[in-house]
Amino acid sequence: MAPKGKQGTKGQKQIVEENASTLKFYVYIITAVNAVYLLLTYLAFWESFTTFYIALFLVVNAIYVGSYQFLSNMARPTYSETGALIDGGIDLNMYAGMAEHMKDLILLAAATQGLALLSNYFWLLLLLAPGRALYMLWVNILGPWFFASAPEEDEKKTKKMERKMRRK
Repeated sequence: MAPKGKQGTKGQKQIVEENASTLKFYVYIITAVNAVYLLLTYLAFWESFTTFYIALFLVVNAIYVGSYQFLSNMARPTYSETGALIDGGIDLNMYAGMAEHMKDLILLAAATQGLALLSNYFWLLLLLAPGRALYMLWVNILGPWFFASAPEEDEKKTKKMERKMRRK
């Protein structure tokens, strides 16, 4: 059963600790998937590890590095000259935040890299990332902008409402 009432807020120190554990968790995921992928590729698939698959491996690792750096920059705490915590950084575990999208991107890349050991067609899963980005761009920015009502109609409506209010 969900707790009733307002959700409690986190202190800055708690945010710093949770951000550190979140970043450590994603380092473990990245390291484990890369280690398993390289080990199995070296032992079983070395002959088929061509330039194309090396490039895909590098793309996935660029996704890892970029997303992880983005997360670590978001979570960077600010300390005073005396060493007191001023700001704990952005909460990486906040629901529906930008950090959630970066964590999803790391997990997508890890799942793709792991599944690519079963079949090379799983590399196509990486196309989900730009597809999701285009969807979010359309829903949050382009769609509302294209389908916004014309400003002239709004002015006409307000003038009409003003005339009705004067009559009453």
